[in-house]
Amino acid sequence: MTGRFAPSPSGRMHLGNIYTALAAWLCARKSGGSFLLRIEDLDPMRCPRNFAEQIFSDLEWLGITWDNFPVPFQSERTAIYEKYYELLKNEGLVYPCFCSRAQLHVADAPHASDGRVVYAGTCRHLTVEEIRKKEKQRRPAARLILPEEEVRFTDGHFGSQAFNLARDWGDIIIRRSDGVFAYQLAVTIDDGLLGVTQVVRGWDLLSSSAPQIYLFRLLGFDTPRYLHLPLLITEDGARLAKRDKAADVGFLRSQLPGPEPLVGYIAYLLGQIDKPEAMTATELLPLFDDKKIPGHDIVIPGNYWEHL
Repeated sequence: MTGRFAPSPSGRMHLGNIYTALAAWLCARKSGGSFLLRIEDLDPMRCPRNFAEQIFSDLEWLGITWDNFPVPFQSERTAIYEKYYELLKNEGLVYPCFCSRAQLHVADAPHASDGRVVYAGTCRHLTVEEIRKKEKQRRPAARLILPEEEVRFTDGHFGSQAFNLARDWGDIIIRRSDGVFAYQLAVTIDDGLLGVTQVVRGWDLLSSSAPQIYLFRLLGFDTPRYLHLPLLITEDGARLAKRDKAADVGFLRSQLPGPEPLVGYIAYLLGQIDKPEAMTATELLPLFDDKKIPGHDIVIPGNYWEHL
């Protein structure tokens, strides 16, 4: 098995990030497999390199080791994405999209249950003349045609899943109008080329597995297995965010004598131990059983760090 952790360095990691990182590391190491790290900085303007250095430091502090050196940065892999993008274009699967953000959110556009806009295919059938005219006014993004096709897979934690690509997603952007390649394309290419066989991440990305599985097939890669985790949420039901000071890893490191109390707390959140107790990642490894992971989102008290 080859697992991975692929953080976006748009700020300091928080409790939710390291909870996911530790779970992914445990899944890979418990099977005797390798564990890879990748930095998802597709937009380098939002992801300064110093945040990536902090990620390396925080993971090392936690005892989470990785096997690939140097660590790949997506911002340095544009030529690779370009190659696969051209393959899709040559197959006639990509078209220019001139829709503005406001146009994508018009009232009659269908929406996914999570609030995500499902693209209505407005630009799919533009003529060559219409495209040339619109190109004089604005640069287009590029969309991948997703067919009326059902993608089925079994999640390692949430079981059988099925998504209709056209109904649940619509045609997806794979390159932004500024030329930056989009997440869905880049993450699929990277997982395929790096030989990732298991993806462990939050269940908020569960539906993203469908277009990614479709892209794996289109590009000739093996499809990894997925295991989606319950999310960590605040007492008012909001997801943890990097702006939450008490969840910030830098803040936690300043409050704790070492990583052991935090690792033990995450082990408790993952359902591996009955109550929080200090331990290292290595000590947790033989205890780990992914079947014990809770099946629901996990509420984090506002003052949790005071009890570590």
